[in-house]
Amino acid sequence: MPSDALNRALADPGPRALPEPVVRLLEELDAPPRLAAHLRLVHDVAAELVAWAGERHPSLGVDAGAVLFGAATHDIGKALHPAELSGPGAEHEPAGHAFLRERGVEERLARFARTHTSWAEPDTGIDDLLVSLADNVWKAKRVPDLEQRLVDVLSAASGQEKWQAFMDLDDVCDRLAAGADRRLAFQSAYPVGGGTESTA
Repeated sequence: MPSDALNRALADPGPRALPEPVVRLLEELDAPPRLAAHLRLVHDVAAELVAWAGERHPSLGVDAGAVLFGAATHDIGKALHPAELSGPGAEHEPAGHAFLRERGVEERLARFARTHTSWAEPDTGIDDLLVSLADNVWKAKRVPDLEQRLVDVLSAASGQEKWQAFMDLDDVCDRLAAGADRRLAFQSAYPVGGGTESTA
């Protein structure tokens, strides 16, 4: 039975709701409320990025459903390794992937739980890059190497000059980063198991 705090984190007004299958998984885990809040925030930012990509760069061929599911579940393994909500560690990545696969989630959707911090790998595609970007820019964290990877992909897909692709990406990142204080306040309103503050 999920806690009242988890129910609030999943349903309170604010960022858009998580996909229903993800809600059920978090309820099954009785996930830490702050984790649920964090996943809602990253999912919300990913939805904004998907909409931007569809409007400005339709030739990218973004798999919107995969990006949104990936953003909504990228840190789900922290429900199994809750110490990583408030401290360093990467055990949540394989654990989250394994949990999703055990629950019948197909690999194309489950993979984000283990790839969201591996954007520097040479075979990383646009969907993975967008999830990684959402997981950083939600709190106004700018990662130049990640953004350069995206610029390269945008330029190759659209034929834009790289400086044009950079300006386009920089604009959307600036717009999203402007909401970071509001998002951080939303996340910090929900408890982690021990009450430790975290930006996930």
